Amino acid sequence: MQQPHRPGHFKQSNKTHKSRHRSKRGIAAAVKGKVNLKEIVRRNRRELRKDDRRHQASQIRKNKREEVLATKRALGGTRNPPFLVCVVPLNAQLDVGSALAILKTCSDGAVVNESENGIVHIGLPNFKQRFSFICPEVGDDFALLDVLKIADTALYVSSALEEPVDEWGEKVLALSMAQGMPTPVVVAMDIEGVHPKKRTTEKQNVQKLVSKWLPEEKVMQLDKKSDGLNLLRKIGNQKRNIIHHREKRPYMLAEEVEYVPDLEGNSGTLRVSGYLRGMALNVNGLVHITGLGDFQMTRIEGFEDPHPFHLGKENTNDDGMYAEVTKMSVLAVADPAKQESLQSENVPDPMDAEQTWPTEEEIEQANLETQKKKIKKVPKGWSDYQAAWIVESDAEEDGDESDSGDEKENDEFMSCEDDNSDPEDDKQFNDIESVTESEVGPTDEKYDATIDTQEEHEMLQKLAAAKEDQQFPDEVDTPQDIPARERFMRYRGLESFRTSAWDVKENLPQDYSRIFQFENYERTRKRVFKELEDSLVNMYGFYIRIHVKGVHQDLWKAFSTANPNAPLAVFGLLPHEHKMSLMNVVLKRTGACNEPIKSKERLIFQVGYRRFIVNPIFSQHTNGSKHKYERFFQPASTCVASFFAPIQFSPSTVLCFKEKKNTKLQLVATGVLLSCSPDRLVIKRIVLSGHPYKVHKKSAVIRFMFFNREDIVYFKPCKLRSKYGRTGHIKEPLGTHGHMKCVFDGQLKSQDTVLLNLYKRIFPKWSYENCIVTSKDNDVVME
Repeated sequence: MQQPHRPGHFKQSNKTHKSRHRSKRGIAAAVKGKVNLKEIVRRNRRELRKDDRRHQASQIRKNKREEVLATKRALGGTRNPPFLVCVVPLNAQLDVGSALAILKTCSDGAVVNESENGIVHIGLPNFKQRFSFICPEVGDDFALLDVLKIADTALYVSSALEEPVDEWGEKVLALSMAQGMPTPVVVAMDIEGVHPKKRTTEKQNVQKLVSKWLPEEKVMQLDKKSDGLNLLRKIGNQKRNIIHHREKRPYMLAEEVEYVPDLEGNSGTLRVSGYLRGMALNVNGLVHITGLGDFQMTRIEGFEDPHPFHLGKENTNDDGMYAEVTKMSVLAVADPAKQESLQSENVPDPMDAEQTWPTEEEIEQANLETQKKKIKKVPKGWSDYQAAWIVESDAEEDGDESDSGDEKENDEFMSCEDDNSDPEDDKQFNDIESVTESEVGPTDEKYDATIDTQEEHEMLQKLAAAKEDQQFPDEVDTPQDIPARERFMRYRGLESFRTSAWDVKENLPQDYSRIFQFENYERTRKRVFKELEDSLVNMYGFYIRIHVKGVHQDLWKAFSTANPNAPLAVFGLLPHEHKMSLMNVVLKRTGACNEPIKSKERLIFQVGYRRFIVNPIFSQHTNGSKHKYERFFQPASTCVASFFAPIQFSPSTVLCFKEKKNTKLQLVATGVLLSCSPDRLVIKRIVLSGHPYKVHKKSAVIRFMFFNREDIVYFKPCKLRSKYGRTGHIKEPLGTHGHMKCVFDGQLKSQDTVLLNLYKRIFPKWSYENCIVTSKDNDVVME
């Protein structure tokens, strides 16, 4: 057979045919702006041989295997902190003390210690691993979340004799998955107490219930010592779930807490001891103590490990019992010159951007300009380009008494009007009050005592308003007693919501002068994480004691008396994470709550390691520079909440709670941190509607949108659209009762509705309140 030709270096290349009959258009179409390369640069690609490729692949596998082993050895070993396990029952009636009793006696050589705050330490010399078990109180949601923030493993305990997963268990699993679940382990107890023929069925029932939340997790049995040993072996060898928002920061669980009041003043020093985890801790930085706030440190001390694998002579007293290790060394001392400040808000200078005293020539020139200037009725604080589309009035002198009176009335109107409050948002539905009277029997006094009629009425009004906003989004009625040009003075028309320009620094409220802003948020976040990894000496796994200064005595007394058994978690703050800014978080509604949440409603947020109370505003989660304001956070929807809060670098999980009348908390939404930028434009839209009165080809007479001639002239530059897709503009007013002639791009249908869109920027209110105390009943106390 003939061999196919393979072109090589000596392949003959014939010259291309030179056609002289191509036009300039043909040549331009063939070239299409291409430029010939001066020289072709080819990289010298060195292809590896088969043995070299096999060796390279084996080296990559070896490096990955060593990286995984190093991550596993970083927990539970001699030079590393023990495995921190959070023991949580999936049934509120289940006692987890029996599970801990099995784990304590599972091995003969196990070293068991218990701290004052209830943390159980178990050391296994044969495994060369250590474990720390902590059990938050049942019913305390915040205590559970605080422990899960720093735990390495979440141990969920169920029982075969009781309901495996009750209402509390479902809530526990939902909170764990929303915040970021550590490595899960599920055990079933009391299986030995079931009849031998039914044990397999009971275990399968537990597995079936748990698989709804943890489909890949296999339920283990915990009834004997061998079961406990298998459980500890699995905890020590399983793959760790990485929670990114905590791995980028130093954190620790307080095992010993001591408060030393100062000799002078009402503050004191809080000494917190525990195992340091995560990244390196900077003594000149700030720390956040959950439930207390942000503080500075004076020094960091290091101790010998108080919970070793075995009890040696140096760790025992004369009676052979465990003795505290007292050897101490100072690891770091704070430098007042380099210490980060606790100032969280910017102090604005009222004289900033003020000019010097003007000269006589400048005063004369200004007087000449004011005499020629035309007077416009615009809202207070509007810029020149904002008022560009407003129809100008005739030139009038400044000394005109009628004009000064109008300006005075206009100023009074503007001072009484709130920036973000509209009467249509708080519309009352009085005609629905009679519905609730027939639902409850008037003679049943015992049942009436359990019902709050005012709360029922408020909820009914909110549901009706949310339903109306969903059916007719942003549509408002034009008032007849107030001119529309005064009622909607702060709104403007846009040619296109997506492409029209809007200055982000325009007409900002006073609260924006108190916050901080990054030039580039993402670039700063990467730089801070890089500096944290490279600059400091890591003390990972050390048993340290930090001295926190400036803790107020009343604050510590309130915290310690509210719930003395609550776990104390300490997080090291990154640079700038104490300063206030505008935080934007993406939220998604949970299926547990079907009530609409109104914008600016009081909610409890947990963003990463912080927990606070704010009144956020909601907007659509869309691309572009402008985002539409949402009056209600509807069920089964996703939106962005904006509020003033301390800066925090992403990634961070977000949990949103709503406080009920009976002081119970309900998880209404979950999400992630989007950014900390005050330049997000949240634009509120209102829609004025009108109806065709007479239609003639492309022109039509529209009524019921305005009710006087001056309003039509005022809004004449704005663009119109219809619900059937027609666009047009106002041509001229007809008469004095609000009829107007409009021109569209096509013939209007008689059943169509003409709409006019107006827009205004919305700013959140400064309503940040720090949650400093939580009790078992989830009572929230503000700072």
